[in-house]
Amino acid sequence: MESLPISEWLLGELKQNRFPYRMPAHRRVYESIRRGIVSHQLTPDTRLPSTRSLAEALNLSRNTLLAAFEQLHDEGYVVSLTGSGTRVAKTFPEEFTETKDDKNTEKSAAARGVTGLSIRGTAAAGQTDQPSYEVQPFAPGEDDFSTFPTQLWRRLLNRQWRAPQPAHLDYGHTGGYLPLRSAIANYLRMSRAVNLTVEQVLITSGTQQSIDLCARLLTDHGDLVWVENPCYWGARRVLEVNGLQLHPVPVDEEGMSPGIDDFRCPPRLIYTTPSHQYPKGVVMSYGRRRLLLDYAASKGAWILEDDYDSEFRFEGHPLSSLQGMDQNDRVLYMGTFSKVMYPGIKLGYLVVPPELTESFKRGLYQLQRPGQVVIQAALAEFIEEGHFASHIRRLRQVYGERRRLLQEALAPVTSVGASLPLAGSGLHLMVGLPPDCDDVRVAELAAEQGLRVYPLSCYCIGEKREKGLIIGYAYAATERIAPYGRILADVIQAALSY
Repeated sequence: MESLPISEWLLGELKQNRFPYRMPAHRRVYESIRRGIVSHQLTPDTRLPSTRSLAEALNLSRNTLLAAFEQLHDEGYVVSLTGSGTRVAKTFPEEFTETKDDKNTEKSAAARGVTGLSIRGTAAAGQTDQPSYEVQPFAPGEDDFSTFPTQLWRRLLNRQWRAPQPAHLDYGHTGGYLPLRSAIANYLRMSRAVNLTVEQVLITSGTQQSIDLCARLLTDHGDLVWVENPCYWGARRVLEVNGLQLHPVPVDEEGMSPGIDDFRCPPRLIYTTPSHQYPKGVVMSYGRRRLLLDYAASKGAWILEDDYDSEFRFEGHPLSSLQGMDQNDRVLYMGTFSKVMYPGIKLGYLVVPPELTESFKRGLYQLQRPGQVVIQAALAEFIEEGHFASHIRRLRQVYGERRRLLQEALAPVTSVGASLPLAGSGLHLMVGLPPDCDDVRVAELAAEQGLRVYPLSCYCIGEKREKGLIIGYAYAATERIAPYGRILADVIQAALSY
């Protein structure tokens, strides 16, 4: 970049890149710089021009540049140091080295074939001792769906049923209703910086089915899979049922944190929730994202990115996806409509790398016989007519208020040794408890008061278990959040005061 001033390079990028027509200017600047960093055109520690000088060079307002730089900083692409200006973050962690065992693993991966599809046996069946925890209201029996536009949804469904096309009543064998897949592709490009074509999008019945399909088509019985620790119980259950060996990787304030011992156990799959780790709620840093992507590429592993609640970020700009940084087509990206619409809609989506597209479509049809095309058609209209975007805006306001009220009600627990991270996204809060606390007992005490919360230790794998409480607030009525939150705070304070 020394031969060309960054301002001139950026001007060229803004002119050459084909951005969506309605993408705002600050987002275009952000995307251009982000792509330059990801592609190593802008190397670590490169100093970026000031927003004032860039504004003059690009003929843009300084506020536009400030907004772009703020998002780059929030996501860890750049760092700002007093006296040194804004610089590209030092992003490449050199924490793993290639060993003889690693080379053997690569040869084994190559032997699987060009597409990486597994040779599946009979799916393992059975029960696990992991309880089925789901984020629901912390006050039982008060599921609140008042924000969902039921009358509008009924009209859209009725419109489809008045004269249903024969294909809408059959199984879906093309990966899902094409207009819905197209609407999802457009949405993901704009809101999550996902790199995709419509052909890469498959409609599933939700995240559980997406994970199951990946496990069935990409692994064999006994293969190793990295999972976050603590881990989403639903993912853990699906992977175990498919006969996979779980290798728990700890999670710290920067997300999934593999160490030397982990790198010595190369996985077939890596399951992660980078934008809002479930259940701890942390956001994976840029360095950790690069580490996972580079490691997966070097070992022929697949990354399953579960982006389960990315729509609900209440502070700052939306975070970009891990898939959008992937240069080697190793990430399978999945999302769900159950958090945005209503749980019972049971529709989700899976974005697969181009080389897997046709195989996954055939596998989805052979294994699942997907349907619900009428509902898919109604959902496509819901998105295309702008109702989806409006609904998300309303939900952000409602859920943001509920989160604020819950944080205020729980604030007193910090005086007795509990921690209350002020994360700015998601549909649940985690209250951290001291290591010697029995969080299962605290959850039982809350249940005696009519409050349903879940112990963090039950999401952990292995002997070392973090302590805390997982509190879902998405489906509890706003006016009940504060009083229930105060009751829960009293329970926690009493438990930690003994």
